[in-house]
Order: sequence, then structure tokens, then C-alpha cells
Amino acid sequence: MPAGPVITNNTPLVALWVLGRLDLLRDLFGEVLIPQAVYNEFLAFDNSERQVAIDNSPWIRLVLLTNPQHPLAYTGLDQGEAEVLALAEELDSRLVIIDERRGRRYAKRMGFALTGTLGLLVLAKQVGLIPLVAPLIETLKNSGLHLESSLIDKVLEIVGEVKNT
Repeated sequence: MPAGPVITNNTPLVALWVLGRLDLLRDLFGEVLIPQAVYNEFLAFDNSERQVAIDNSPWIRLVLLTNPQHPLAYTGLDQGEAEVLALAEELDSRLVIIDERRGRRYAKRMGFALTGTLGLLVLAKQVGLIPLVAPLIETLKNSGLHLESSLIDKVLEIVGEVKNT
């Protein structure tokens, strides 16, 4: 993977927190950066539990934008997604982790390498950090994370955990 930081949006961060696996970010990338809006969004719910999780995860580092007006260029995105893309542009990111469709479209147009929550789980299984993806997907679905059935099927096929129908 090329040099440059890995920057994540809130949804993948929350998903890994739900799974109790923020450590996957460290084990896969060493360090992951988040802009201020993502930090704020992450702490907006379950504040004390999530604050402890962030405090105990020094590999997740808050980085402020050099140009705080830069996110305004990303119309139609929420503040977190816009700040992720602005930070990725400022720091010449090697990877952007984002789940939301609009944010992914922007990132692709900008030429960033891109993955999402399920892509992280695929990578984690491929490098031996987790034994199975399917139970983690079930946990995410049960926690309220919306995942497209076709995407789940594709991911399970990629990791060799095809569902029995």
C-alpha cells in the first residue's frame, strides 16, 4: 500500500466499536486519522463508553484541518464525510474508509483508494485477524447498521462463507 495516512469516517468507526474491534484499525494500518467532525459524531451517542474506547485506542488520532473552510467544497455530504475528504486531500491519504454512498462517490471521483466497514472485515479475515466475517455482519445488522443483502452476499462469497439457502 502506498505511503500516506488512512482516514476513516464515523460509521466504520462505530461499527468496529460495536464489534469491540477498534484494534483492527491498528492491526491493519498502524494508525488511523479522524477529523474533528468524525470525533464529535462518534461521541454524540454513548458518550462515556465511546470516550473510553477512543482514549484506549491511541492509534485513532484526531487531526484538525489546515483549512477549516475546505469541507464546504463537498456539497451534499454531512460534515463528517466532508471533513474526511478534505483531510484526505490535505494529507494525500492512501486510503479512505467510508460507508455512505455519496461520500464513496466523491472519494472515487477524487481518485482515493476506498474501502468501507465490510471491506475492513474482508481484509481482517484475509490477513488472519478474525476467523469469520458472517457472525460480525450479524452483530452489525442486529445493532441497526443497514447493510444491503447483495453486498453481504458478495462479501461472504469473497471470504468463502457463502450462506446456505
